[in-house]
Amino acid sequence: MTTETKDSDVRLDRLNANLVKVEELSKRLTAALTQRKTADPALHGPSQDVYLKAAAAYVAEMMQNPSKILEHQISYWGKSLKHYVEAQQALSKGELKAPPDPGPSDKRFANPLWETHPFFNYLKQQYLLNSAAITDAVSGLETLDPGDKKRVEYFSRQIVDMFSPTNFLGTNPDALERAVETDGESLVLGLENLVRDIEANRGDLMVTLADKQAFRVGENIATTPGAVVYRNKMLELIQYMPTTPTVHQTPILIFPPWINKFYILDLKPQNSLIKWIVDQGFTLFVVSWVNPDASYADVGMDDYIRDGYIRAMAEVRRITGEKQINAVGYCIAGTTLSLTLAHLQKAGDTSVKSATFFTTLTDFSDQGEVGVFLNDDFVDGIERQVAVDGVLDKSFMSRTFSFLRSNDLIYQPAIKSYMMGEAPPAFDLLYWNGDGTNLPAKMAVEYLRGLCQGDGLAKGEFRVFGEPVSLKDLKVPVCAVACETDHIAAWKGSFNGVRQMGSKNKTFIVSQSGHIAGIVNPPAKGKYGHYTNDGPMTSPEEWMAGATFTKASWWPRWGEWLAERSGKQVTARVPGDSTNPVLAPAPGTYVTAVPSV
Repeated sequence: MTTETKDSDVRLDRLNANLVKVEELSKRLTAALTQRKTADPALHGPSQDVYLKAAAAYVAEMMQNPSKILEHQISYWGKSLKHYVEAQQALSKGELKAPPDPGPSDKRFANPLWETHPFFNYLKQQYLLNSAAITDAVSGLETLDPGDKKRVEYFSRQIVDMFSPTNFLGTNPDALERAVETDGESLVLGLENLVRDIEANRGDLMVTLADKQAFRVGENIATTPGAVVYRNKMLELIQYMPTTPTVHQTPILIFPPWINKFYILDLKPQNSLIKWIVDQGFTLFVVSWVNPDASYADVGMDDYIRDGYIRAMAEVRRITGEKQINAVGYCIAGTTLSLTLAHLQKAGDTSVKSATFFTTLTDFSDQGEVGVFLNDDFVDGIERQVAVDGVLDKSFMSRTFSFLRSNDLIYQPAIKSYMMGEAPPAFDLLYWNGDGTNLPAKMAVEYLRGLCQGDGLAKGEFRVFGEPVSLKDLKVPVCAVACETDHIAAWKGSFNGVRQMGSKNKTFIVSQSGHIAGIVNPPAKGKYGHYTNDGPMTSPEEWMAGATFTKASWWPRWGEWLAERSGKQVTARVPGDSTNPVLAPAPGTYVTAVPSV
């Protein structure tokens, strides 16, 4: 038997073994899909009104300005015909190559075959022509309401991105090459990954972004030393071990968003904001929120404020013996900190010395990119679903935020996992991104209806313990950090909220990058800079036009701001004593607890 024959037999055996695996995996896949829980249809897409309004607007454009529509159509068909003719001419010469490709670069089409092979190049160029035609048609709808137009543009882009030829096995050269190289093993591994994800998500498809076995909370992430010093049904309060012999007198209390786990601020020592704050000589406390199950259905914003914010503040003061603290709120936790501070001001409570807000919206008149999901069609669906489940399941929130960056957080990871058969990367940030939390039913609806849709805080209409509060009621010194490309809390929206606050002492900072990277930006990394402006907060545009750019992290600037408001140096405070026992080592128990289904 020749070497070639042996190799052929080996490859045939491998192929047959892979086919057997495919049959086994197909059975598992069928079984996994039957486990899918029925969800309100509104949670899977916008109402039909979005498309009806777009169609009506397009017909109106045809009637009012037919020449404009005709010009657009002729341009599209002309480009498509020219492209087809050029491709045919290249093939007629007997050379297997693509015609000239004037299209823009796109990282989805990085494989050289997209440029050189006539079939793949034709698909790519025609897809980009189609995409441009749809985008131009939608952007030209002048009769649509601005809010409706924003939604039509967004969901049209989602459809266009979904139909990219890279998202299909038969038209993805990377996946086809890998399948040939591995005798189909990459497709088997991809099917295994697909089945694993569907099984893990009870019949729903959500691509795994990071290797879940690569990280252990408290072992190789969230490792800054500290201890849980207080616990109730809403939170665990963590006090961190000092690393300096003395500390500033006024302690810091951070409220992370309960929409995610707190350890985004403590992924690893090199980029841990928690560790950095401790190393600057501050006594630091951080809240770790409970991950609620259906028993928390009736927990609302008042409960978070009373049993979360006010209780945590009181415990920090009791443990340290200080009358005042410096408070920090991140994202939704910053919004709720604003509500809390407005309430405390009206109650005559001066226990908070200063407030810092990270990527926080308090004026929701500019909802940013996430605003496309805040119309009644989605919120009505959420309200119906949480009435059944008792919580807004973490999967809905995770999917929503992923679709804001669908190519990076859905399609590209899916291609690598399901078509290429690659294992998810060991990436701590993506691991955290997949470690989400549920939201109590009542709180989720109050937040979406009263704040996001009703803009109740900016209007002075949102009620805390029955009494309306407003941004003007917030009068402590404020430092707000927004992020330039934030797709969840747009920096201009953050600016507008801070501008309306009643504080006479405001510092506003815009960090480069987005919602996470702009905040988790350690000085040693030297990656993203920030903008500052000591002038009046007139408008976002004027503020940015007069801003000074610093090519460095904003952390040291904020550290100086805090130090000025944190009093003298005192002996460093170690967690736990006879009256304040340690309940558990950091990062605590709530951060890893799994709520009952």
